[in-house]
Amino acid sequence: MSTPKNGLSYAEAGVDIDAGNALVDEIKPAASATTRSGVMSGLGGFGALFDLKDAGFSDPILVAATDGVGTKLRIAIDTGKLDTIGIDLVAMCVNDLVCQGAEPLFFLDYFATGKLETGAAATIIKGIAAGCAASGCALTGGETAEMPGMYGAGDFDLAGFAVGAMERGTHLPAGIRAGDVVLGLASDGVHSNGFSLVRKVAEVAGLDWGSAAPFESGTLGDVLLTPTRLYVKPLLSALKAGGVHGLAHITGGGLTENLPRVLPDGLGVQLDLDTWDLPPVFSWLRNAGGIADEEMLKTFNCGIGMCVVVEADKADSVTEVLQKSGETIVALGKVVDGQGVAYSGKL
Repeated sequence: MSTPKNGLSYAEAGVDIDAGNALVDEIKPAASATTRSGVMSGLGGFGALFDLKDAGFSDPILVAATDGVGTKLRIAIDTGKLDTIGIDLVAMCVNDLVCQGAEPLFFLDYFATGKLETGAAATIIKGIAAGCAASGCALTGGETAEMPGMYGAGDFDLAGFAVGAMERGTHLPAGIRAGDVVLGLASDGVHSNGFSLVRKVAEVAGLDWGSAAPFESGTLGDVLLTPTRLYVKPLLSALKAGGVHGLAHITGGGLTENLPRVLPDGLGVQLDLDTWDLPPVFSWLRNAGGIADEEMLKTFNCGIGMCVVVEADKADSVTEVLQKSGETIVALGKVVDGQGVAYSGKL
């Protein structure tokens, strides 16, 4: 085979196929550790195979979700703390899946960067595998894209894709009516939404990510990178207990925008802001940024990462199941005739 005089290669254009292969080899053990019933293939194929019958489903409906991590990635990149951002990626997808009543089954990731740094990429993907394992879903594949000229030095982007299933007739929301109770599950901080505003507040406050966090011990960057809480296993247990009519993942849009997504026409919710204490990170954001309460409630989770709409006579039993699973539960309010979210009390 002849060799042209210029001798250019893909590697000289900025794409190192050998580094990509080395990354796959390094992450295979982490991905293999997430395997579960139904998985039919490992990493390396052109697609991921999954056997729903082997996973225990008789008449399944598939549910799919996709999401990213947003500008929280900027803090991870700037601090070099990459071990938990993959958990965020998984959580943003599987927490949405379970809101439909589905059990997450498998997950695929997309990792794009200008120059592949195998060690950094492996750290990120091992975090993805950890999130999958904690959610009971398998990391069955993904894509690593090295795209010189598209990303600055050290920059990368992530996207996640989760597929779950439920038996026909068990989808959520279903049966929500006036008088149902709204339970709130505590968040683990800001999670993965509103970080463009978070970064702006830090800038206005004159803080960098290595500064001491004004609201708790540790650096500001490390505290803000606390990963999104994974609610899947506790919520699947709550669904088995019965009485759950709807679930709402409190992401971008906060309580104000996300709760109405599960409500039928003609119904709203009345929430009492006095039923929980605003966590310190949100108090700092509000005060340092001069952010109005209305803006806080439609931008951040404000300490409530997931809401459960449950029939009133089952609220105590569902609360008990969730508490036994390690969740902190607040009775936020109830479903009422009307529209949207109405607040009483003070944030």
